[in-house]
Amino acid sequence: MKNITFRQLKSMLAIEKQGKVVGAAKALGLTAPAVTLQLKQIEAEAGVPLFDRMAHGMFPTEAGHAVLSAARDIEERLAQLEQEMDAFKGVKRGRIVVGAVSTVKYFAQPMVAAFAAAYPNIDLELVIERRAETVERLRNRTIDVALLGRPPREFSVRAAIFGEHSLVAVSSRHHPLVGRHAISKAEIAREHFYLRNPDSGTRVFFDRFMSEIPGRADGPNTEMESIEDIKRAILADNGVAFLAAHSVAAEVQAGELAILDVVGLPIRRQWFAVSRTDRAMTPLIAAFETFLSSEGKKFLPDFVGLEDASA
Repeated sequence: MKNITFRQLKSMLAIEKQGKVVGAAKALGLTAPAVTLQLKQIEAEAGVPLFDRMAHGMFPTEAGHAVLSAARDIEERLAQLEQEMDAFKGVKRGRIVVGAVSTVKYFAQPMVAAFAAAYPNIDLELVIERRAETVERLRNRTIDVALLGRPPREFSVRAAIFGEHSLVAVSSRHHPLVGRHAISKAEIAREHFYLRNPDSGTRVFFDRFMSEIPGRADGPNTEMESIEDIKRAILADNGVAFLAAHSVAAEVQAGELAILDVVGLPIRRQWFAVSRTDRAMTPLIAAFETFLSSEGKKFLPDFVGLEDASA
């Protein structure tokens, strides 16, 4: 494969994305015969078909997937090289895609906006999804940095702490337990909890916290995808939720929700900026992680202030 060219690899990537030679040619600004020739040349070099030709489109073969993976690696490394060259020239520009779990959305946007203001020539995209989708994006290299409460263990990553958060039990202001001190775990376990889905970090720590209470894992629980839906539910139903303190900061300060004084809570956790170890630490990623470590705490709610508001 030593004679293949990057132009041929770009044609392959375009065919994969567009599904047809005509679409790939249009995307590349080439003629269809030119793209067909490049595909024939790289298949001749490989010695095996790289795409299955079907009436409804072209689909990579197993060998094609291997070549496409290498093409993406090369494309990514060249993009990193461009950023490195820009840094050597003193030009602060480039693109970074940041993924964040939904719990982070309460402070991620102003934090990322502050970074963008400090680096006005940077093209920055923020993608907020559930933990499973965010980790999968990091695995597939469609994001550069992930903001997570737990670094993934499925593949090798760098993880830099940029702040702390607290996990708390919260209820409506009118719940009978509001104002009680040192509520036992056994007593709070009898409450109806509104919980995040099982793959969320918040849910993992709730299950750990309640693990010593027999049968607690089976309820009474109601699972919900959205933190906002959970907050509405406990306001309407007078149940209890287990959430990150910063996600209820506005409602606690407004006097709508209250943080319950439960023995063993809050659970203090860290926020991590996570990137893959097999990716080069580009100047832009390094600048973003440095910004988070030095400035990130400014965007996190003060838990002491929340406790005071909840009292």
